[in-house]
Amino acid sequence: MALQRPDAVAPHGLADNPDGPGLARRLRSGALPVKDYIESCLARIDAYEPAIKALLPEPGRRERLLAEAAALEARWPEPAKRPALYGLLFGVKDIFAADGFETRAGSRLPCELFRMPEGPLVHALKTAGALLVGKTVTTEFAYFAPGPTGNPWNPDHTPGGSSSGSAAAVAAGFCALATGTQTIGSISRPAAFCGVAGYKPSYERTSRDGVVPFSPSVDHVGLFAADPASLALGAAAVVPDWHQSAFESALRTYAANLPVLAVPEGSYLDQTEPLALAAFRAQIDLLRRAGVSVLSVPAFGDIDEVNDRHRRICAADLERVHRNWFAIHEGLYSSQTAELIHKGATIADDELERDKAGRFEMRSRLERQLDEAGADLWISPAAPGPAPAGLSATGSPIMNLPWTFAGLPTLVLPAGLSSSFSKVSLASEGSEAVQGLPLGLQLAARFGKDEELLAMGCV
Repeated sequence: MALQRPDAVAPHGLADNPDGPGLARRLRSGALPVKDYIESCLARIDAYEPAIKALLPEPGRRERLLAEAAALEARWPEPAKRPALYGLLFGVKDIFAADGFETRAGSRLPCELFRMPEGPLVHALKTAGALLVGKTVTTEFAYFAPGPTGNPWNPDHTPGGSSSGSAAAVAAGFCALATGTQTIGSISRPAAFCGVAGYKPSYERTSRDGVVPFSPSVDHVGLFAADPASLALGAAAVVPDWHQSAFESALRTYAANLPVLAVPEGSYLDQTEPLALAAFRAQIDLLRRAGVSVLSVPAFGDIDEVNDRHRRICAADLERVHRNWFAIHEGLYSSQTAELIHKGATIADDELERDKAGRFEMRSRLERQLDEAGADLWISPAAPGPAPAGLSATGSPIMNLPWTFAGLPTLVLPAGLSSSFSKVSLASEGSEAVQGLPLGLQLAARFGKDEELLAMGCV
């Protein structure tokens, strides 16, 4: 989908387009030796990681990666037989287990509490030939207490949370893919703030095994990449029931007939800051001029109730996940996380079940509204505004919350820059002035229609 967007921050998109030559193809063919690609990423890490702080420290990272690259080449000497993500570097949010790495979940608790087998998603990326660049910084237990990561466009601004390090690592060109989780807005918001693409699958379309949970009722496991075509390659590896034929069919359909988009007008959209809302309206005008049909559809008249329900689910689930740990280690928790755990303890099981039941009613309502309007996808701002200044908070996830609550798949696309700031971007190697900070568009599809959603982003 052709949208106004800034010049790519990350230099390593996996594919220029669904059929074109990109990083993945060059690595598989041998046109770009894996060793050379890794050295280029490591050079960026050496240059920019001291300011961005997206990765957890790892002594011997270079030696490990070069040894793994040599082993990969020995295993797959014939280019035609190499797997789809051969040689690509990926980052893993530090609530995922990964063989050979401790999991700390952004916390001060003993890491022994979080030891578990590596989960299917990380294993799938490795099986597809990707190499783990390292663990990425997360907020404490994927909630609001931030880590040290700065935004690659301006390190004095937040990269968003909780998948802060993953989004920043992709934006800075440290890796081509990175894992993330979203319980409220922890994939979509960092993607928007860092100017990259973010994919939150349909609820439970990807496995949560091997991941320290926040709220199992609404936790989603997804990916970051430089662009939607790259996300589609990653999704094909990590979504167990991915239908490549459905993705390719949707590509052909949307190339021939542009999709119909629905804007959720009303109190939900009113949560956006004036600057971002004006930018969103301007993007909608551009889409209409390009021939895309965009409809205004009243939605989320009960947004305050939805927001409250979702927050109660998160609080109640977090308290139940952490009950035993918190009883022993309460003094090691941040005040933000401790406060939510205490709130969760006041929510009775029957109230939690009522709130959880509302997820399915909202999902049905949103899909019915698309059907009645004759629309294919919802479109909305991915965040209330650009990344706020400071690293003491990660920005509001309010624009992502209802889509997470309903469990619908979402895709965030970079969509231009704010006009409030002028800085030199670290991620562009200091070569050009970056006017403002990234903004993002958020697309939401019907439940289970992840292939169609990602195809639409690639058109």
